[in-house]
Amino acid sequence: MSTERPHSVSVAGVVVDDHGRALLIQRRDNGKWEPPGGVLEREETIPEALQREVLEETGIKIALPAALTGVYKNMKGLIVSLVFRCEAADGTPTTGDETRALRWATREEVTELADEAYAIRVLDALDAASPPAIRAHDGVKLV
Repeated sequence: MSTERPHSVSVAGVVVDDHGRALLIQRRDNGKWEPPGGVLEREETIPEALQREVLEETGIKIALPAALTGVYKNMKGLIVSLVFRCEAADGTPTTGDETRALRWATREEVTELADEAYAIRVLDALDAASPPAIRAHDGVKLV
């Protein structure tokens, strides 16, 4: 029996506005800028997790279905992340327990604010990558 810990699966939603900007959150726990998202709970589907995480972290209810734009593996953290391009269906962006700040960011602002491993997720979503991008990173930089 392997003693390695299993991978976890997370989702992230890149909410895009009518101006082509992406909604980024600044996390309370580490101050980093990234798209809203988090780990799937045991009994929820991927779309349910995506909707829950975006709502919890931004106050925005997203429209489903959302388009898968990338699959990313954190080689150090053993996290596989599914990233989706989303449209807001209802709500107003607001901070919460996990979110220190939010902002609509242009492509240029995304690359200035977010670590490379998270910026690429947003850029892939803005490009509506098809087929979806498949990338690996170490938590900060692409590998």
